[in-house]
Amino acid sequence: MTVSSPSPAEIETTGLCRSFGELVVVDHLDLSIARGSVFGLLGSNGAGKSTTIKMLSTLLPPSAGVARVAGFDVVRAPLEVRRRIGYVPQLLSADPGLTGYENLLLSAKLYGIPRAERGPRIEQALAFMGLSSAAGALLRIYSGGMIRRLEIAQSMLHRPRVLFLDEPTVGLDPVARRAVWEKLRELVRGLGTTVLLTTHDMEEANDLCEQIGLMHNGRLVASGTPEELKASVRPEATLDDVFAHYTGGALTQGGNYRDVARTRRTAQRLG
Repeated sequence: MTVSSPSPAEIETTGLCRSFGELVVVDHLDLSIARGSVFGLLGSNGAGKSTTIKMLSTLLPPSAGVARVAGFDVVRAPLEVRRRIGYVPQLLSADPGLTGYENLLLSAKLYGIPRAERGPRIEQALAFMGLSSAAGALLRIYSGGMIRRLEIAQSMLHRPRVLFLDEPTVGLDPVARRAVWEKLRELVRGLGTTVLLTTHDMEEANDLCEQIGLMHNGRLVASGTPEELKASVRPEATLDDVFAHYTGGALTQGGNYRDVARTRRTAQRLG
């Protein structure tokens, strides 16, 4: 099944596969994600979502198939892909022993941003994320929502065309979660950034994502707008109903021990 759009595709995969020995984690995945859109990849733990993002961000080579991000093949031109993407993993990536400004400065150096441009870009990123007043504070005193906004700012310093987010609001309270959503909307509206995110939050998927793909056992089993997917199940259906319908109710299974432990660690650190 292919997610399609009349707009030029910024992310495309054809027959994308990833296996670990005999275990097939991603099975012939076809995607076409429009430039400047927010796409949500949903599925139970182990469905292949994070593995898909790792392949698209060049962290993991595909076993088969083709993937192009921002116009470049992830296998043949990984450096070109990396120059054009930002990535925020589920686990915290910022250093709690540094200030917000220092975290951004470190990222600017790693991204190879010219020295003369670092200061202005950092100031712009802090202002955009509403963190200017906390720039000099150590990250360990930041709230969970502030940390997530800083991590998104880090990933956007080099002005990537594509942003990958792996469960960006896990562990956040409702107010912090909505603040992150609004900043993501502003990125898309202001910069035309293409966002691909994974989430288990059906409210997040419904409110933030223009297109959704549901993965189950490594395959894309359904795709469309939130309204299209709900209508495909029954009138008045919710995305929870859609999830249960296409994945066999896997939302309530909760994943394995490692999945649960990772989520709890992230929630604890953000809280």
